[in-house]
Amino acid sequence: MDCPHCDTAAIVFAVPDQYREYVPGEEETVALCPQCLALEPATNPPADPTFDRLGDGFPSNPETAVPMALLVGLLDSLALYRSEITALLERVEETGTDPLLVLDRLARDPAVQTDLDLSGRRRQLEQLL
Repeated sequence: MDCPHCDTAAIVFAVPDQYREYVPGEEETVALCPQCLALEPATNPPADPTFDRLGDGFPSNPETAVPMALLVGLLDSLALYRSEITALLERVEETGTDPLLVLDRLARDPAVQTDLDLSGRRRQLEQLL
């Protein structure tokens, strides 16, 4: 699936039951664009999605990558999804990964070309923790 915003091949993944409450709508499958970081509904997830196109600093383990991908996809609406983002931050931390460090790495990745101010969002997320 290509991103409808920038035509980059998106990373499609199934949303496990424990994370469905954090997804806008009733989506069971979503796609995260590795370039613009847009989160969109999708279909036909691969059995084993790979998150490596989000850069070396992004978790590759699905246990961490899925909540982190959802968190990143919701950042454009921090005010609207504050409780979901807070819960996802906690979930990522519980897996032993620092979500703020992941955002730092995404902000420095030249392949990420988003209108979202990742550094600014990171500062806002620090206040939520």
